Amino acid sequence: MLVSLTSHPDTPGPAIQIAVEILRPRTPAVALRYIVSGDVSRVVTPAGHSRARADELWRTTCFEAFIEMEGGAYCEINLSPTGAWAVYDFTAYREGMHAHAGAEMRDFGRTQDDTSLDVKATFDLDRVVGEQPRPWRMGVSAVIEDVDGGISYWALGHPPGKPDFHHPDSFALTLPPPEPA
Repeated sequence: MLVSLTSHPDTPGPAIQIAVEILRPRTPAVALRYIVSGDVSRVVTPAGHSRARADELWRTTCFEAFIEMEGGAYCEINLSPTGAWAVYDFTAYREGMHAHAGAEMRDFGRTQDDTSLDVKATFDLDRVVGEQPRPWRMGVSAVIEDVDGGISYWALGHPPGKPDFHHPDSFALTLPPPEPA
């Protein structure tokens, strides 16, 4: 499934477009590919390469996904263009946050030039979402820092008020379960 993100009206960003390709393989996993096109030379991409877990990735350019679980709980995936990543669980809206030790990232890739940034990764989520043949309600988003220090917030849709990717209205995508084998 391919979707497009829009910037929050209060945080216009550089002249870019962001598309996200989301795949749900047969295993409890999600494959995410963020495709940023346009004037990517204006986008700050953190230096280095690290496939390690890291906190506070959202303080600069970062890609995010949210998957609703049962009972109002959800998980948040953060992915830096460097390959650093994190998965957090929440028990309810912005409550009970804790790093989830059971998630793993695999298959990270990144390509970049002045007009395109392509970041992709697959996250094994069996210990996060479990064996759930039901559709996933999701939010996909991005935090983009520009070279002038501005931050813009991108998502499928934005609830009223300040940017809030955790808001239930931001879970604007339904990803069907994978086809049976």
